[in-house]
Amino acid sequence: MGSATHFFLGANSGLGFQNLFTKFCESENFRDLIILKGGPGCGKSTMMRKVGEAMEARGEAVEYLHCSGDPQSLDGVYIPRIATAVLDGTSPHILEPSYPVAVDRYVNLGQFYDIEQGKRARDEIIYRTKTYKEAYRGAYRVFRAARELEDQRSNLLHQGADLERLARRTDGIISREIRGRGSGKGDQYRFLGSLTYQGAIWRFDSVESLCPRVYHLLDSAGFAASMLSQIHAAANAKGYGVIVCPDPEHMDRIQHLLLPELGTAFITVREGMECDGEAYRRIHLDAMVVPDHLKRWKGKLKLMQKVIRTLRREGIELLQTAKEEHDRLEALYHPCVDFGGIDQLTEQEIQRITR
Repeated sequence: MGSATHFFLGANSGLGFQNLFTKFCESENFRDLIILKGGPGCGKSTMMRKVGEAMEARGEAVEYLHCSGDPQSLDGVYIPRIATAVLDGTSPHILEPSYPVAVDRYVNLGQFYDIEQGKRARDEIIYRTKTYKEAYRGAYRVFRAARELEDQRSNLLHQGADLERLARRTDGIISREIRGRGSGKGDQYRFLGSLTYQGAIWRFDSVESLCPRVYHLLDSAGFAASMLSQIHAAANAKGYGVIVCPDPEHMDRIQHLLLPELGTAFITVREGMECDGEAYRRIHLDAMVVPDHLKRWKGKLKLMQKVIRTLRREGIELLQTAKEEHDRLEALYHPCVDFGGIDQLTEQEIQRITR
């Protein structure tokens, strides 16, 4: 059996839905990029999972790309050795082929709908579609309020930061860990997790499977991004392949950084982003705030964190509503789908991929 890792290409945030599909889908890097089209309940996630399992059974390393709306569903599956991926190319991450047939191509699962049966459920389909989308919009409004307050809290802590101490700590890590020369593979971009209807989901298991040594950056103040940016630059300068995991709330900031060629990773750990795995080293970045400043603002910081926690909880409840409505929508479509035909097509695609 091959190995499996798990990441996300989409994430829910205070800025709405964030996605890395464009960064991932650089067509020149693929031998075969399969873009699935088809509406709710037509079996896209099931098809991708079957492809991934078949590749694992053939001994391939497989990367499963999970859906931020439902982490049990997939947005994609990627087989690196044969440069092949199968992706959901429907909203909110619409994809189009750049080099049709030569590299990327459509697979239309919509052909397996019974059109007349679907039309009989027209009114309820429209209602459920509007309802689940409105729940997402509500969640994003609440997450935006949490994001703005968290930025204010971070700015307050930065006012009391010992930045020289942070720089010295970062330089020490770089000199100790970023040695030799890498393969020149370059950067890959993934989300390590997302806020979902189940709460915050983080796939630290993938970090541990790729990198035996994991630094835990204990950081509720937002200092990790600066440290990770400098480590990233140093790794690039030495030619190491890096998996960059951006912060969905600030896409220009790095939240986690994986260096599989060195077997080393750096992950941010905080409330709502806890990691139960064993740390190679723990770096207490909150200690970069001078004690007098922390003491002065302790009450306000605690209150702000409480409000942020409450807002995120409310947003997650709205994501739960969106999931319930989407499940009802899929239930309307399921009787319209020829799943036998989809199974047959899935087997044809597996055979095509493995030729």
